Amino acid sequence: MKLFNFFTQEVAIDLGTANTLIIEDGKIVIDEPSIVAINRRTGETIAVGNKAMQMHEKTHENIKTVRPLKDGVIADFTAAESMIEGMIKMIGSKKKFFTHMKMVICIPSGITEVEKRAVFESADHVDSKETYLIYEPMAAALGIGLDVEEPIGNMVIDIGGGTTEIAVIALSGIVCDQSIRTAGDEFTEDIMDYMKRQHNILIGERTAEQIKINAGSALIELENPPEDYAVNGRDLMTGIPMQIVINYKEIAESLDKSIAKIEEAILKALEMTPPELASDIYKTGLYLTGGGALLRGLDKRIASKTKLKVHVAEDPLKAVVRGTGIALKNTDRFSFLIDRNSV
Repeated sequence: MKLFNFFTQEVAIDLGTANTLIIEDGKIVIDEPSIVAINRRTGETIAVGNKAMQMHEKTHENIKTVRPLKDGVIADFTAAESMIEGMIKMIGSKKKFFTHMKMVICIPSGITEVEKRAVFESADHVDSKETYLIYEPMAAALGIGLDVEEPIGNMVIDIGGGTTEIAVIALSGIVCDQSIRTAGDEFTEDIMDYMKRQHNILIGERTAEQIKINAGSALIELENPPEDYAVNGRDLMTGIPMQIVINYKEIAESLDKSIAKIEEAILKALEMTPPELASDIYKTGLYLTGGGALLRGLDKRIASKTKLKVHVAEDPLKAVVRGTGIALKNTDRFSFLIDRNSV
């Protein structure tokens, strides 16, 4: 068996809208933005991940940057394939002789059959011989150490880049779920719109992302507020580059509507929960994972809305990929993994 293992490469992939993470041999080997840079003339892939991100919104007409995933699903097949291929190459030629690649890929719970097939096809193109899919909330639950096989209800809220996944999990299955396309990307757009409306300054996606990380907040009153943040952009009136300083209260105001949509989806999922599982959730509380969980004050805001305890996962960004890695090690044990035959 050990000899066969030598010819096997096993990877767990969290194919995210904003970032793609890959685990091999229990370690996170790739953590890169989900973006590729393509030469328009030749159609060749110039860069993948961080290198492509540095080019994003700074390219000339011969180069374009593409984010292959939109709202958690593959929107551009060719770009997605070259991105997965490029990232698997980054892992390095650990086994030059391997013939068998096994993959577990993470997908949103609201994905359609056609979108599932698209993920399988992308895996085929990078020579995966054995491919399994796992739903994001289930992977997140595994990644934060919940026992998903127990007859106990747990609610996991995974706020990613493209989608927010809310699911009640019990007995190795998703009992009820809500998948909405309001998440990190929407927050970034809200910040860009707010800066345009309120300050007459035009900023790019990367700057808005930095504002979200450095001054983002879900509440107008925070106990430990972040420092004011200097923003560089283009003055819409004069067209000249300028700088303004903003504080976290403004960002909280700009994100208010999008966060309200997430709260609404959480309440809807709680309404759909069977009463016995609802009583479990009252005891266990809600678990927040994904990049969105890092937004200051979000746990407090959700707790005051639902009157339930809210736990933010340790290292929420990596919870999903860790869970995918656990599923990869136990593909024969977990019944909730989807293989090609079930699509």
